[in-house]
Amino acid sequence: MRPDLHQANRLSWNEATRAHNSHKGDQAAFFRAGGSTLYPEELALLGDVAGRSLVHLQCNSGQDSVSLARLGAQVTGVDISDEAISFATRLSADSGVPARFERADLYDWFETARAGGRRFERAFTSYGTICWLSDIGAWARGIAGVLEPGGRFAMVEFHPFAMVFDPQWTPRHDYFAEGPIPEPEGVGDYVADSGKTLALDAYHPGVEEFRNPNPAFEFYWGVGQVVSALVGAGLTIERLEEYPYANGWAGFAGMRDLGGGRLAPPEHMPRIPLMYGLSAVRYG
Repeated sequence: MRPDLHQANRLSWNEATRAHNSHKGDQAAFFRAGGSTLYPEELALLGDVAGRSLVHLQCNSGQDSVSLARLGAQVTGVDISDEAISFATRLSADSGVPARFERADLYDWFETARAGGRRFERAFTSYGTICWLSDIGAWARGIAGVLEPGGRFAMVEFHPFAMVFDPQWTPRHDYFAEGPIPEPEGVGDYVADSGKTLALDAYHPGVEEFRNPNPAFEFYWGVGQVVSALVGAGLTIERLEEYPYANGWAGFAGMRDLGGGRLAPPEHMPRIPLMYGLSAVRYG
């Protein structure tokens, strides 16, 4: 485990989060008007959340957390970024949708939550989260430790096979790479790169030509490593899905908009998995 690199990532995310939110306009108004940032894939894997306690791991700025709370979940969001948690707390208050947010390194939060006997009926994470975690086994054990018996964990993540390619679809990266992988330019402004598909109701120019002064460090986890870690932690995999599109993220050249925020490779390319999702249950 590398808490030193987690803290470096915290600083990089603090800078990037300000840029990301600058492109999204009045987000509280978006939620007050009934808006949601959730996709059908997440909802299908989570199941009914109304009235259930739910922890949103690596919740970022809380948009999905607030969307889940609007569905009736009792939401606690956790993220390492000070800026993200501060924004999420304001977003909940300004939108009138109650949710609780806690800033912590996720591994520290797992330990404190277990020690305090905290348990949840649902745990959730999505989109570009596990690449910031230095120990996938401890992550899986942490999830199992905060789920109630019968509780479900759901995640949707960008497919690691897609990460083999550079932005021009050239195979460049090793699927079996081992971290930490330095990112000298830090967390980028992927909201600006993706435009309207990540900008809620409309894209706002906001911060232009963002440059992050703080480097970041990523960790690569294949699908087999993730599934094995969850099974090793005592969870039972219910579903494992692969999707030939990415929700919201225009990470590669020439991506086609399929509608509903789904983006696919250019028509001349064969279909490849750009996302995967899974659900797992703690029995006993």
